Amino acid sequence: MKILVLNCGSSSVKYQLFKMEGRKILAKGIAERIGENISYFTYKTDKVNICKKEVKIVNHEQAIAMITDYLCNNDIGEIKHVSEIDAIGHRLVHGGEEFSNSVKITQKVIDVLKKCIELAPLHNPSNIQGVQACQKLFPDTPQCGLFDTAFHQTMPKQAYLYALPLKFYREYKIRKYGFHGTSHLYVAHQAAEYIGEKISELKLITCHLGNGASITAINKGKSVDTSMGFTPLEGLVMGTRCGDIDPAIPLHLMQRFNMSISQVNTILNKKSGMLGLSEISNDMRIIEQKVEENNEKAILALKVYAYRLKKYISAYIGVLNGIDAIIFTGGVGENMPLLRKMTLSEMDYLGIELDEDKNNQFVNGIIDFTGKNSKVHLLKIPTNEELMIALETEKIVKVSP
Repeated sequence: MKILVLNCGSSSVKYQLFKMEGRKILAKGIAERIGENISYFTYKTDKVNICKKEVKIVNHEQAIAMITDYLCNNDIGEIKHVSEIDAIGHRLVHGGEEFSNSVKITQKVIDVLKKCIELAPLHNPSNIQGVQACQKLFPDTPQCGLFDTAFHQTMPKQAYLYALPLKFYREYKIRKYGFHGTSHLYVAHQAAEYIGEKISELKLITCHLGNGASITAINKGKSVDTSMGFTPLEGLVMGTRCGDIDPAIPLHLMQRFNMSISQVNTILNKKSGMLGLSEISNDMRIIEQKVEENNEKAILALKVYAYRLKKYISAYIGVLNGIDAIIFTGGVGENMPLLRKMTLSEMDYLGIELDEDKNNQFVNGIIDFTGKNSKVHLLKIPTNEELMIALETEKIVKVSP
């Protein structure tokens, strides 16, 4: 079975074509800067690597058509005809309270995506455009989707409700939704497989750390709490997002400095986090370099980042009433041993001890950096959201072709 996985952003389409037998990636790439004067297209297989070819891509439909043309190209393509694609899997961002599992895309799913646009104004419209483009280009091919919010729909009410007047939830669905669900789901299953236990018997904490960052408490394979909330702004310190702050601060900024809603929104989402604290960069590779150079602002920013993460881990151990494994993933979680050490040091009271030599390894795949006296498994697991989407799509198609 061959499955095309699409991740449609506001101005980009990432893609991977999987051959599910052996979980092999036949082709992958990205169409980016869609709708701008100059767009870029990347296409990579075992035989060819076309890197950032300058093109003109007007919309998502044209981007997906270009992807199809390359996949079916006589010289460099991996398939002869689009009919060889058995299904299409989409990364979908916000499904509200409607979906807790991956779904076969129907008109109902599209309607829910439209209904949730106000909850994800940057992402849901592009998700819809991607789905509708595929309906035109692949009219007979089943489409499936996995929502970023779906995995977190198992949270209990005490975890997802805010202490606002209840009518705001009842009438307007203002609540914690959580994001990065596909990544948290994938690495949780990978951890269970590595440990050699059923996921239904484990208590896990997964830390997805990239430019956006979130942490999730998982009990018996179900999300019971997560750090991102009504929007991706809540929770951990991130690249440019502030994470948890006193909710009166935005009001103070507006009153004290006569800022508009748009200005405050820009500060909280685009000028805060590591960028705002360090006054250097939101790129953790640059922050780490500056830390090694003893830059005081970089050191302080990283301490704040690690401290917030440590607090969440400790809180979620309490929520779970114990812990079997802590998993780090995402570009930062996978590639920054210093952060993992700063976060997990001085947690021996909770049975957490890391092996510094193993933690400092840079190898592909899983790294087990559990200390010899640790009661908790400590793992670095590369995330693979595209493969998770492909696996869920395969499951759905086999049940309901």
